[in-house]
Amino acid sequence: MPLVEVSGRKIYYETHGDASGTPLVLAMGLAGSCLGWHALQVPELSPHRRLILFDHRGVGESEDPGTPFTTADLADDLAALLEELGVDRVHLLGVFMGGMAAQEFALRHAARLERLVLVGCYARPDAKRRLLLEKWGAMAREGTSTEIFLRERLLWTLQDETLEQTDLIEAMAQSFSGAGALPMSPDLIARQCEACLEHDTLDRLHEISAPTLVLCGRNDQLTPPKFHRQLADEIPGGRLVTFQYGAHLVIAESAERFNENVLAFLSARS
Repeated sequence: MPLVEVSGRKIYYETHGDASGTPLVLAMGLAGSCLGWHALQVPELSPHRRLILFDHRGVGESEDPGTPFTTADLADDLAALLEELGVDRVHLLGVFMGGMAAQEFALRHAARLERLVLVGCYARPDAKRRLLLEKWGAMAREGTSTEIFLRERLLWTLQDETLEQTDLIEAMAQSFSGAGALPMSPDLIARQCEACLEHDTLDRLHEISAPTLVLCGRNDQLTPPKFHRQLADEIPGGRLVTFQYGAHLVIAESAERFNENVLAFLSARS
């Protein structure tokens, strides 16, 4: 089991592929683990790039210090992990909370970053996002069942056409039913929500120096296109690609185009 010790606690990580060149780190979002990359990204990306996957603090086998944290703390966790692995520079792709941590990584550890890909995230939450994250945090702390919590998230992360696939939705709900199905505690989910609530890089985005690609689903309700346009506008030289098919989970709903855009961006000369 690949674990490294960082600041007195263990972090779980995986590597996939043996391609030369700068590795690509994939940072997962709220209430997710690195297993979420296995089906659709690892098989397509690993032949071209060495991939580094990891679980945030408290997720899966990564140990939880049990205290509140920020997206900057998550960025520092990643930097410490790379230090332990002896990896000097990476490309970094993050979704939602992972994308927020990736922004902080780009600001706090610029020397380690070659290219940045931001997916389904924001620089600063608006009132609606704040209300929603407060609701999710309260649901977690009040012991809402994992099945109900999953269905709540699916309503915000999948587009209507995907939700019409009732067999798929039922299978996803059942796969997360039962005790211990989620790879983290309800308290950790609540602290992740708090980290997303507190995230604010808007006034610092102009300091990001790495070439940046922002990927967005046209029908994203959790992080609508306005947030992605703002990221691309405020980051110097930022480039925005909007997928016509897909909502928040474009890594699944538009997986083929998503993977193609990522590989093309990482291979670009400028």
